[in-house]
Amino acid sequence: MSAVAAGPEGSSRLAWNDAGLIPAIVQDAAGGRVRMLGWMNREALDLTLKTRRVHFFSRSRQTLWRKGETSGNELRLVSLAADCDRDALLVRAAPVGPTCHSGEVSCFFRRIAGGEADQPDDPDLDRVLERLAGIVKSRAAARPEGSYTAKLLFAGPRRIAQKVGEEGVETALAGAAGDDRELVSEAADLLYHLLVLLESREVDATEVAAELARRFPT
Repeated sequence: MSAVAAGPEGSSRLAWNDAGLIPAIVQDAAGGRVRMLGWMNREALDLTLKTRRVHFFSRSRQTLWRKGETSGNELRLVSLAADCDRDALLVRAAPVGPTCHSGEVSCFFRRIAGGEADQPDDPDLDRVLERLAGIVKSRAAARPEGSYTAKLLFAGPRRIAQKVGEEGVETALAGAAGDDRELVSEAADLLYHLLVLLESREVDATEVAAELARRFPT
């Protein structure tokens, strides 16, 4: 793939369709998972390059839109390239939360081959953690009454850090005792509270994923 230059010169070299659009495939820059397919016009591409936040053009509403402008689940641009014919784009991004409007990590979650058609894939750690991070982020924004997550966030980072410490000790004790079911339960509590701590410090979970990817490259 060839890199796309910013500005009018870069966009003019692309093979736009008759409607002035080009398909843009979004890939998680850290994990490599395809997140979604959208369409860009020249203005959406220019805004994406200028703001480093991924923009699209809605064919149904005939308007520009920025991914995450209402949900907060934005796509932060890492790199952008065109394919060999310059008629499709690959957008490598750092996603914030799940990408699909359904709450799934990726829009491509319905099986056509390799399993029962029109059914979600089996849950995996990547999907579950990203969905949970998205839920925590939405609770932080809305602060709904009665939400345990909102209560923790209101208490602040020091209280949440204390909870992480408590859950860490309980996880270690469960591991030492050899009770697998209890270990799984306590580990889940620990991961949840860790995500809440990151959110309270305004540290995106994708930064942790990027650090792990740096330490353990594929």
